[in-house]
Amino acid sequence: MKVIIIGGVAGGASCAARLRRLDEQAEILMVEKGPYVSYANCGLPYHVGGVIEKESSLLLGSVQMFKSMFNIEVRTNCEALEISTKEKSVRLRNTITGEVSTQVYDKLVLSPGAVSVRPPLPGIDLPGIFHIRTVPDARTINEWIEKGNPFLSGMYKYSGFQVLRPKTRAVVIGGGFIGLEMVENLVHRGFDVTLVEMLDHVLPPVDNEHASMVEDLLKMHGVHLALGDGVSGFRKTDGGAIEVQTKSGKIYPADIVILALGVRPDTTLAKTAGLTIGEKGGIRVDDQMRTSDHDIFAVGDAVEVKDFVTGEWGLIALAGPANRQGRIVADVIAGRNSRFRGTQGTAIVGLFGGAIAWTGVSEKTLKRRNDIDYEKIYLYPNSHAGYYPGAKPVAMKILFRKSDGRLLGAQALGVDGVDKRISVVAGMLQMGATIYDLEEAELCYAPQFGSAKDPVNFAGMVAADVLRGDMPVSHWPEAKEGFILDVRDVIELAVENIPGSVNIPLGELRGRMNELPHDKDIHVICRSGQRAYLATRILLQNGFKAKNVSGGMLSLAHNHLFAASRGRD
Repeated sequence: MKVIIIGGVAGGASCAARLRRLDEQAEILMVEKGPYVSYANCGLPYHVGGVIEKESSLLLGSVQMFKSMFNIEVRTNCEALEISTKEKSVRLRNTITGEVSTQVYDKLVLSPGAVSVRPPLPGIDLPGIFHIRTVPDARTINEWIEKGNPFLSGMYKYSGFQVLRPKTRAVVIGGGFIGLEMVENLVHRGFDVTLVEMLDHVLPPVDNEHASMVEDLLKMHGVHLALGDGVSGFRKTDGGAIEVQTKSGKIYPADIVILALGVRPDTTLAKTAGLTIGEKGGIRVDDQMRTSDHDIFAVGDAVEVKDFVTGEWGLIALAGPANRQGRIVADVIAGRNSRFRGTQGTAIVGLFGGAIAWTGVSEKTLKRRNDIDYEKIYLYPNSHAGYYPGAKPVAMKILFRKSDGRLLGAQALGVDGVDKRISVVAGMLQMGATIYDLEEAELCYAPQFGSAKDPVNFAGMVAADVLRGDMPVSHWPEAKEGFILDVRDVIELAVENIPGSVNIPLGELRGRMNELPHDKDIHVICRSGQRAYLATRILLQNGFKAKNVSGGMLSLAHNHLFAASRGRD
């Protein structure tokens, strides 16, 4: 059996290696249009930032390694031009010599990846404007930073004496994964960075209140934000700088511009084979990654996959799913009954020592789907036991079904412990877990690593209290229209307070309940929600209609940051 794999990196390379482990006799040919067959494209921004110093560290596999270790023939600088499904053949072209050849296959695997979005804007091809998708892209950016113009090339030290380097300017266009990672790394390189994003918040996969916290973190590190404003074009100035022009008429000068406008599936080759392309623009595959042609499979950024929670088709450009898909294809070719469960888009972005991570659906996705069978909670547990030095809060949002408690999604932000909490939730979500399962999860505990009641457990307990009726919950849009009871201590009100609210400190509540109405919903607040929970229990058992405002003043602060930054209440 001869298997041709088009494209390396995550999906193609993992498929090739797995297939060899399952079938020693298969003839495997892997072709890659670029000069490297397997590299860590997720590490490219950190190579630009100097965190990963050596380019060679990004190269995960070589032609020689695949040959000696796996007996797999690899051809780099080899472009697949056309597929003939009738003849079961692929036309290949050596991009260096121009030589064209034809290879036949029994099974074909497409792993072409995605291409960076590069809209036809005026001036977009000017020198100094880059995208970052491959190792050569990162190399070109580093070369420009060193030699691109007089300032960047070091003219500030031409006299032989090291003097103060002038502040150099960078504009990053796009506030997604790559955009934020490039922002951070250009700041590390000493650039004054402006982030331009067409949407009114960064990180489209997360909800607005968590995005606002990320934006606040960016501002704390000197990043200028231009949100809700798309780019209209670019112009070169007489001094050699680039002017980034936006639709609102604003101009942002730059010595370097990074395009991080997202990616689109590379389906050029699939179309030559007449394969079905989905509504989202990716190659349509089944749960065994088989395309509309029985002998052709597709994996990675080029394919459409089903969302594990909603069942919707979508595009997920992540290395983890691509690797799993490659392994599944190898299994299927080798005669095993492996299937892809779908994806929940689990991801994390590191930013200036902090991290934001998410899994499953966001609230805005649920609203887009007109799905009203959900509830949400906000909580702010410590990353580990509070009495052990260094504990930091983790801002969490959990989404779950009101009808049965099924876990739908989670988002978390903080400087410690974010990754492991979302990883746990992601694993449980894929198993169809409920918030009651979070409540009962048995997780590692020692004071420097977590708490006896881990943030994951805590999230489950709070959500379960909501569904059991022990803690009716409300949120700020509703609470602001009603009667608000603030159970914080008086001294805390000097820092922040809600005009018109009634303050009765928790310790005084039992003796002052006569001051509260029996005919109204009482929305109870404290700093984070814990004291409000205790107050809610007291009031409910004394005949009052009480609701805990989820997340308390902390969730108000995050929602307020989001609203205020956009001129809304």
